[in-house]
Amino acid sequence: MYPNLYYVCKDWFGVEWKALSFLNTFGLMVALGFVAAAISLSKELQRREKLGLLSPRQEMIVVGKPASWWDLLLNAVGGFVFGYKLLGLFFSKPDEVTPQDYIFSSEGSIIGGVLVAALLVGLKWWDKNKQKLKEPENRNVRIWPHDRVGDIVILGLVFGILGAKLFDNLENWDEFIQDPIGRMFSASGLTFYGGLIVAAIAICWYAVRKGIKVIHLVDSAALALMIAYAIGRIGCQVAGDGDWGIYNSAYTVAEDGNVVLAAPGDFEKGLQRNASYFLLGSVREKMPSGVDSTFQVTDRVYSSLDRVPHRSFKAPSFLPTWMVAYTYPRNVNKDGVRIPDCEDEHCRALPMPVFPTPFYETVVCTILFLVLWLIRKRIKTPGVIFGIYLIFNGLERFIVELIRVNNTYSILGFQPTQAEIISLCLALSGIGLIVYSKIRASREAA
Repeated sequence: MYPNLYYVCKDWFGVEWKALSFLNTFGLMVALGFVAAAISLSKELQRREKLGLLSPRQEMIVVGKPASWWDLLLNAVGGFVFGYKLLGLFFSKPDEVTPQDYIFSSEGSIIGGVLVAALLVGLKWWDKNKQKLKEPENRNVRIWPHDRVGDIVILGLVFGILGAKLFDNLENWDEFIQDPIGRMFSASGLTFYGGLIVAAIAICWYAVRKGIKVIHLVDSAALALMIAYAIGRIGCQVAGDGDWGIYNSAYTVAEDGNVVLAAPGDFEKGLQRNASYFLLGSVREKMPSGVDSTFQVTDRVYSSLDRVPHRSFKAPSFLPTWMVAYTYPRNVNKDGVRIPDCEDEHCRALPMPVFPTPFYETVVCTILFLVLWLIRKRIKTPGVIFGIYLIFNGLERFIVELIRVNNTYSILGFQPTQAEIISLCLALSGIGLIVYSKIRASREAA
């Protein structure tokens, strides 16, 4: 596992650059996912513009004005926050504090914040002064939908994070009630569907305001959403952020820490051997220092070993074992049992192998993206591509939830997870959107 780029450079190149520890691999892959989404969305919007499906909008802009006090203030505030945290990570972060916790804390470097704020204010003033005219001019410009991709991506990022935190706290309501401030501003706890729903609402509102046809925008965004999700799940897999599946009882962990095929009864013996990990749960937080230090606190605890969720699946001979049974050594969550002779910050691995569900989602969503890419030009009815995306996304997530562990709700005797409920609703919405789009297109043709 590579919780951050420090571990990547250490493993690949044999160098130990501690300064890279603040660059999380999960965050890096999320950023790459946004870049890929922006490229895909821009290409699709341009294609639809050439087909005459999307039109530009005339907007009046003022050219030649010097930098206003508002422009300078925004750059100063943004620069201070960025420098306060970024330089603080390099020079002020205590060794025992994780980069994520540091970013979401009130700590930082005041000198760094002032320096970056001054730099951005100076650059803004210089840029505006370079373009300054004796008399500012009003100019009428045409702005195409693909020119607004940057704004759309920023809206998706901001409201995606807000929605992901909101839905995660709804899913873990008991923990939120106990510490609402801590849960809202913690670095952990993000629900993909929450981010998708809230970001979609914000982007559609923005599109309506800017005169972009929402139906063509969402069709264009279908491919972008699929590839962004596939890339983001690479970060979950590489960092080991806890988004893995249930235990694979066809395998067990040998004394040397390697995952091996389990003989009859081996999985149960493994559970017994690590009973403290599965049964004690958060009680371990109250134990005196040094007690049961082999284990790390985990949310995956059960009233008895019989209730530990698992399924048995042996990998075909042509597949490596880690594709069906993995212990996520050195995971970013620091979840599991201590790895012998390891003195690093991330020295834990799961005591029993689990299904690596983030890997499955990356593979499946990449394939689904390619399918959408191949059929996008053949489908002429607006709304159908996005409907297909909703069906693909809903079914993919619903199926993977069958081998994942999440909080459940009790509804009419069923125990679905939040993701299962939303994914089922998305799939049904996709079917409804396709039917509605076809009926509407037929009426318009008639």
